[in-house]
Amino acid sequence: MSNREKIAEKVRQWLKPADRRRLRRDDGGADTRFAEGADAVMNKRLDRRQALKAMVTGAAAGAAVVQTACSPLGGGSEKAQLNWEEYFKKNYRLMTDEERAATVTRLERLSKLEQNADPHIQTTPPQKGVLFGYAFNISKCQGYMDCVKACIEENNLDRGSNMQYIRIFEIENGQDGLASANGDFYHEVPAEGHYYLGTQCFHCENPPCVKVCPVGATWKEDDGIVVVDYDWCIGCRYCEAACPYFGRRFNWSTPQIPADEVNQEQHYLGNRPRKKGVMEKCTFCVQRTRKGKLPACVEACPTGARVFGNLLDPDSEIRYVLANKKVFRLKEELGTEPKFWYFTD
Repeated sequence: MSNREKIAEKVRQWLKPADRRRLRRDDGGADTRFAEGADAVMNKRLDRRQALKAMVTGAAAGAAVVQTACSPLGGGSEKAQLNWEEYFKKNYRLMTDEERAATVTRLERLSKLEQNADPHIQTTPPQKGVLFGYAFNISKCQGYMDCVKACIEENNLDRGSNMQYIRIFEIENGQDGLASANGDFYHEVPAEGHYYLGTQCFHCENPPCVKVCPVGATWKEDDGIVVVDYDWCIGCRYCEAACPYFGRRFNWSTPQIPADEVNQEQHYLGNRPRKKGVMEKCTFCVQRTRKGKLPACVEACPTGARVFGNLLDPDSEIRYVLANKKVFRLKEELGTEPKFWYFTD
């Protein structure tokens, strides 16, 4: 048995049978990638100086954690205890319902202690019989950017870096690709002789971003939404590199959001505030759509260019568009099967 196979076997032993079944339900190769990630870490070659540095750093970090959690000089506070429990929590997919409820309670309490905030964090699961899809009417988009503004406010995006999930491209009439598109225009719209095309995460049915994550921090849910466990993400950015649609964003610094602008209606896998060093992306406003609402961008669009709905409902607007309009998807030849279509009137 090779070393990698031995590590893979160890990882599978660490995961309980119920956990393995839960992982395979979402992604058949997840436990294998966990093993490969462990193999990459455990077999990294170190010279003597690197080894000594790793041991000293690890010992110092361990001492700091223990001191923080156990020190009578404030380390044993409620906040320290909650942070200790947060540090050792499971991947969201491996949590039981009780563990998810405890995690939410802990996060809400930490928000109160650290920011004096009162968020309501949901863990609403996918609904049976629902597969979300999106369509964009190129004929109607005028480049107004109301969708971008609504997305930023709804999803607690970093104001410091001007992070945006949605990009609106201005394209000259007669051109049909993004190679010559302008994604940074600052003039009155609509501009004569141009049309507008929006992009974001396309929530692919065959998402390449999921396949490359070495720690199983991103996956596709049963309703088609591709999500990220922000507390499990290690910030390697493999998913960002694998996405052919520039659908993912990385937090190079701690996100900045004015306290009075934080949306307190949150979802664990959606718009709860992120931290430095992790990936994030559009979630089709999971905190809204799993409660029967439209994504913020769809609701905000003044021209009705955005269509969203349940692909499994034959009476939905999205199904009408797919059945009656000439639609296309970007980079269809890649086989990613994005659940985001474009059409014209």
